[in-house]
Amino acid sequence: MSSVQPWSDAFRARAASLPGASIDWLAQRRQQAINRFADEGWPGAKQEGWRHTSLASLEQSFFGWADGGRDARGRAEALLQPLKQSQTGHWLVFVDGVHDAALSDIGSLPSGVRIETLAAAVDRDPAALEGWLGDADEGASVHALNLAFAADGAFVSLPRGAALEAPIHLVFLTLTGDSASFVRNIIVADNGAIATVVEHYLGENGLNSFTNTATRTFLASDANITHLKLQQEGDKTFHIGAIDITQEGKSSHESHSLSFGARLARTDIATHLLGTHCETLLNGLYFVDGRRHVDHHTLINHAHPYGTSREYYRGILADASRGVFNGRILVAEGADRTDAIQRSDSLLLSRLARSDAQPELEIYADDVKCAHGATVGQLDADSLFYLRSRGMDKEHARSMLIYAFAAEALQRIQSQSLRASAIGAIRGLLPGGDVLGELA
Repeated sequence: MSSVQPWSDAFRARAASLPGASIDWLAQRRQQAINRFADEGWPGAKQEGWRHTSLASLEQSFFGWADGGRDARGRAEALLQPLKQSQTGHWLVFVDGVHDAALSDIGSLPSGVRIETLAAAVDRDPAALEGWLGDADEGASVHALNLAFAADGAFVSLPRGAALEAPIHLVFLTLTGDSASFVRNIIVADNGAIATVVEHYLGENGLNSFTNTATRTFLASDANITHLKLQQEGDKTFHIGAIDITQEGKSSHESHSLSFGARLARTDIATHLLGTHCETLLNGLYFVDGRRHVDHHTLINHAHPYGTSREYYRGILADASRGVFNGRILVAEGADRTDAIQRSDSLLLSRLARSDAQPELEIYADDVKCAHGATVGQLDADSLFYLRSRGMDKEHARSMLIYAFAAEALQRIQSQSLRASAIGAIRGLLPGGDVLGELA
């Protein structure tokens, strides 16, 4: 049996029960998406963007659907409680891809701001979503699979001039083994709107699962959005994600992608600067150990003049793990005065760990300032000797140097509470991180 056949069969069985199944344009778009996946199959090594990341193990598996984990409320609350204790905000919580109203807490919102489930938005005003949802031909075929099956997710709408002081937290918990969840999030910011959106992906170890997610963000002129994705799923989870951002003139967007979990994690991030004087930041940090694999593929498309982009990715790799980074900056014809910097740095903690980095610049405009580079190295022996000569034991000294490497990425997160959450997450994973005490 073909590796795509079970998914085609599942779509035929589930299509009629998906939200908005009776809406013609939505049903057609879903059908086009599953048709594309059936025609192309899973991405493979023959495709340039996937030659370092094999989905063979994922292809050989099929995952069913959970009911939202209602019988695991205690486990869900245990995962959620530390987040809510350390951070305030507006909370929208999903368990196994299904919205959990009891765990969610939107709170009070400024006039005109909407934070709701995608399913609710489809029921309320499907026509408004037609231009935001996305098409079947966008991204790799595995992202089309998301469009075909996405039954829920978050819809965030910020009207002109709206400013949210507290972050919007979109929390996705995986609590059921042998299950798949497909979520699609849409964030629309009108002129001058300001907000911070945090995606948390959490799961328990030992649960064989598949998370396929997509987040689409649209910024009108002068809008300012900070987006942080914190992936901390279990050690047997496959995580495939896409983040797509469209910016109009004078808008500003920050993307922080932190990948600390999953057996295999792949995130594709594309930013399209479709107006003058746009600013964008792509900031990433990942830690992998064992035989885990993480892959970030990014695109920054400078389509208009006077755009500014900064891209920094840092990876920490232990044991026999593997990290992949491919970053492409495209400066289109006429996008003069573009200012773009891209850098990837990887720290190998083992001789068996492997990092593949491929930064790319593609420039068709004049009068630009662009630079890119990549480094792969190990802990500095002189720095390690210096710390040990000052009385630190070997484990503590290594931990300090590893954390110092990670800290540069963490310091770019402007929100103190979110930065503290990220620091706690990485310190809990780093070798010897528990002995850092208050020094971090």
